Amino acid sequence: MNRMNRLNRLMKMITVMMIICTMGAVFSIASASAQQSNKSQDSGDKPVICIEAGHQSKGNAEKEPIGPGSKTLKAKVSGGTSGIKTKKPEYKLNLEVALKLEKALKPDYKVVMVRRTNEVDLSNKERAELCNKVKADVMIRLHADGSTDRAVTGMTFFYPSANNTYTKSIAGSSREIAETVAKQVLKSTGAKSRGVKARGDLTGFNWLTVPSVLIEMGFMTNIAEDKLLSDAAYQDKIVAGIKAGLDAYDFDE
Repeated sequence: MNRMNRLNRLMKMITVMMIICTMGAVFSIASASAQQSNKSQDSGDKPVICIEAGHQSKGNAEKEPIGPGSKTLKAKVSGGTSGIKTKKPEYKLNLEVALKLEKALKPDYKVVMVRRTNEVDLSNKERAELCNKVKADVMIRLHADGSTDRAVTGMTFFYPSANNTYTKSIAGSSREIAETVAKQVLKSTGAKSRGVKARGDLTGFNWLTVPSVLIEMGFMTNIAEDKLLSDAAYQDKIVAGIKAGLDAYDFDE
């Protein structure tokens, strides 16, 4: 009889252990599934921002079509302007702000940089195609302006035109993004607005299949604005404004 009791107790213990092991396996699978789901949401739901710092250390005067199939040719990439007071070339300024923008956006966006150094040879067409390839939600193009009139100041925000066959499909969304970003950048910096305007003559727009905004951050040919554009705190304000604009835009529309 005692032998039968011991056998029954042993069978009960084995049954309990099997139940515990089974429950543990179920919980482990559920936990792993949940973690994988959260990981997918964290990485997959972030909008893709392609940042282009305009120009490069050496311009390229070779020609390329202004748009797909166009017979109109323009230089692959120009040298840009330079600071009247700081003597800083535009390409350096653009990259300074671009790298700061990348750092600011990374927690909330997937960021793709067109260039991280000034020593590149990338045409405007190639820059656009890179952002197309990564299927960017928006391409942010950073530039600075120049004028023969040293009194001219302010920021201009350009977007691809709806009046040509190249960019008609992205013009509407580009305009919405440009207007949203412009509002926040101007609020953050206090800069003079020169408007949100369409451009149909830019190679860097016409080869795009994704929305874009080009920000002319200010005039390097104006002494005060040239100095301001190289001020770290002011650059931070530009970056904060761009991020605030992107945060305010509904990428799910």
